[in-house]
Amino acid sequence: MDGSKHPETAPVLILLGPPGAGKGTQARMLQEQFGFVQLSTGDLLRAAVAAGTQAGETAKTVMSSGGLVSDEIVLQILSDRLAEEDCAGGVVLDGFPRTTGQAEALDTLLETSGQRINAAIALEVDNVKMVLRIAGRFTCGDCGEGYHDNFKPTRVDGVCDGCGSTNMTRRADDNAQTVMSRLDAYQEQTEPLIAYYDAKASLQRVDAMGDIEAIGQKIAQIVSKVTV
Repeated sequence: MDGSKHPETAPVLILLGPPGAGKGTQARMLQEQFGFVQLSTGDLLRAAVAAGTQAGETAKTVMSSGGLVSDEIVLQILSDRLAEEDCAGGVVLDGFPRTTGQAEALDTLLETSGQRINAAIALEVDNVKMVLRIAGRFTCGDCGEGYHDNFKPTRVDGVCDGCGSTNMTRRADDNAQTVMSRLDAYQEQTEPLIAYYDAKASLQRVDAMGDIEAIGQKIAQIVSKVTV
């Protein structure tokens, strides 16, 4: 990577948390407020494949055969993306790393450009409340308005408040059993990252069960302190 594009002051932030904790939403808010580039593994892979980069072509071959893209390929794609000029102002990683092995490899990658993890922000949730939050979601299939059985029901049962449609849809994986399985997988595979970044004194904890804007303000305060 071109070190001139990545001064040591270019912030690198990580958002940690289980599915449904709001990582994507908070990453977009940080992007809007601080000008950071939001980088998610899925978006990076799709962009690299579409651009036809060497790493993207390798990833395409693997995915076409039904295989899982290796950490090495993901890190190469991330390295290519970090070398682009817009990342010089800082990035927020959403969904990567997922394991301590990936975290160690990421540290090594950043060291080559004189960068480091400024903060790993853990969005902490209550598992029972998280199941209730996700499992009750449904959407109007016509206008896309989102609802929830307990927190945001339609005024008339089964009828969209906005467009009057009765075409309501639910994601197949938005049920209690699936949500619990995803939370269990997170705890097993990703929670060790909490200890990893805590040991490096870069961990910041945020209660992610409240109002989205209030959570965003707490994260913004953390970011302001660690990126000065």
